Amino acid sequence: MNSFGDTEKCQEHKMETVLRMYITLLPAIAAPALNMVWCKFHYLKFLEKPIDNHIVLKDGKRLFGANKTWKGLAGMAVLGIICATVWGAVCGKSQFLSMHNFMYSHFNNSIRYNALMGLLFGLAYSLFELPNSFIKRRMDIEPGKSKSGPAGIVNIFIDQVDSVIGCVLVLNLVYKVSISMFIGFIFLGAFTHIIINILLYLLKLRKTMM
Repeated sequence: MNSFGDTEKCQEHKMETVLRMYITLLPAIAAPALNMVWCKFHYLKFLEKPIDNHIVLKDGKRLFGANKTWKGLAGMAVLGIICATVWGAVCGKSQFLSMHNFMYSHFNNSIRYNALMGLLFGLAYSLFELPNSFIKRRMDIEPGKSKSGPAGIVNIFIDQVDSVIGCVLVLNLVYKVSISMFIGFIFLGAFTHIIINILLYLLKLRKTMM
């Protein structure tokens, strides 16, 4: 009987942890989706330049590729600030959300704090995608595409988690993330990323589902 009760409590604890993960990183989930929409509109065209400035390395391949632009990076920074600030205001109105947001475990919910975290989330999300883009160019994988077979599955997984790793490392600055929680964030982030990509594809905001 006690064993059953302990198992039930363990499951409840896991569900609560998953809920807290989503509540904490909601700005880092919303900002990329909004940034995808932002990048579809041709405003501020001077930012629609690739971060690698069309640099081709000695292997004859681009450094990062055409998909990584200054507009995308700037969009993630600004939208990260907006999403974190708005979500912070929402959490400030709800004791439940505030108590279940890891960001406010050791720091007060303030506009300045939320804006800073939003900026860091946005920059980390974008910058942590660059090493993966660099490797994909070396593997002759075109921007926005992946290989087939086992290598393709690994590539798709990395595509979903590279930015998540950056965001969790930012969170670790204000809340100590354990190894088990870090792994949980990675897989939860990958699952969420895939679902959002599918929705954006159905809305014709992405060219591919993955």
